[in-house]
Amino acid sequence: MSTKDTRSQKEKMLAGDLYIADDQELSAASRRAFLLMREYDAAYGRDLDQAQRVLHEMLGSVGEGVNIKPPFMIDYGFNISVGANTFANYGLVALDVGTISIGRDVQIGPNVQLLTPTHPLEPELRMAKYEAAKPIVIEDNVWLGGGAIVLAGVTIGQNSVIGAGAVVTKNIPANVVAVGNPARVIRQIGPQD
Repeated sequence: MSTKDTRSQKEKMLAGDLYIADDQELSAASRRAFLLMREYDAAYGRDLDQAQRVLHEMLGSVGEGVNIKPPFMIDYGFNISVGANTFANYGLVALDVGTISIGRDVQIGPNVQLLTPTHPLEPELRMAKYEAAKPIVIEDNVWLGGGAIVLAGVTIGQNSVIGAGAVVTKNIPANVVAVGNPARVIRQIGPQD
């Protein structure tokens, strides 16, 4: 005998399970995030203290000294945590259907994409607006080069460097340089660096 899943679409989304993407509650949360993004972008140019207040309202957690240059695009915001002294250049896209954890002292180049959503291969499920997500973890002191794309389920180890334009499809260990599409480790980072 089967039991009916009574969880909300948001609860399913947060658990990483298939959920309906155009659910009313999630649509409202996405619209709220959109308004906060616009408020942040506008405040950044005229009042950095106000921009920081909006950023703290927009994201799940924000460390001291975080600087994210607009435009900054998110799905919901509440699934994103950013560690102290992290810098993101123009055009960061952080689709936080799943959690995105960005460590301390991370450097993010322009037009980087952090993409947690996944979609079913089965056409009928996609047509029914189902999707899911896997978390992304960017550990401390990582540098993501301009235009890099980090896909769902990836962890990038501390101190690693991801080259400009790289597409990161699998975990990257600590203390390495990875480049290309798909990104591959080309060398270790050592004391000589």
